Amino acid sequence: MGALAEGPRPASAGRVTLAGLDGTAVEAILARPDEGAVEAGIVLHPDVLGVRPLFDDLCRRVATHGYAVCCPEPFARFPAEVRDAGSAEARLAHLAEFDDDLQLGDLAVAADELRVDDVSVLGFCMGGMQALKAAATGRFRAAVPFYGMIRLPAQWRGPKLREPLDTAADVCPTLGIFGDADPFTPPADLDALRAAWADRPDCEVVVYPGAEHGFMHAPERPAHRPDAAADAWRRTFAFLAR
Repeated sequence: MGALAEGPRPASAGRVTLAGLDGTAVEAILARPDEGAVEAGIVLHPDVLGVRPLFDDLCRRVATHGYAVCCPEPFARFPAEVRDAGSAEARLAHLAEFDDDLQLGDLAVAADELRVDDVSVLGFCMGGMQALKAAATGRFRAAVPFYGMIRLPAQWRGPKLREPLDTAADVCPTLGIFGDADPFTPPADLDALRAAWADRPDCEVVVYPGAEHGFMHAPERPAHRPDAAADAWRRTFAFLAR
């Protein structure tokens, strides 16, 4: 994973099937340290391309830092041709059909799967947007959304998708990580999130100069910024350890 260095505890990752909130079979990645007790867990919401080898490796690497990790597939309820699409465009075309009650419910199911009391939620891109919403459900101790949309893009708006800002003031302790060259999180949206957290010393917005959307989690992308990504991971683990 490039910027995410291995932690001190060898870990393994595999695939499991969760029973979603409505009984849907939801494929998920489950990772744990190979030995020793685990006291904290992380539910990780992937980007729009979902569960794939990139996130198998990412979950395993996070687990080497001492966490149990579960990463559910966000498109489990869509037809196979959508779930199996190899392009972001094919999946993005269906985002307006998402149901937040089911999507956030699946994150809670993933948290239960970890069988620890202390569970936080992380998410990337579209998953960062959902992690920001999940932070206000009361299920998670802390949250770290990475460059998640603060306002729903117009083309994603649907009858069962809520605006992240609507519940932003009610989140658990949350660290929001963004880049200032990301068109999905313009300055006005970042200011709105800061305003929602004006009286929340346990919440923080961190913005990396010159960083574009997706600068952190996929080293093969042109947008990847190794130094910023390494610093963001350092901040993340420090925040979760509070």
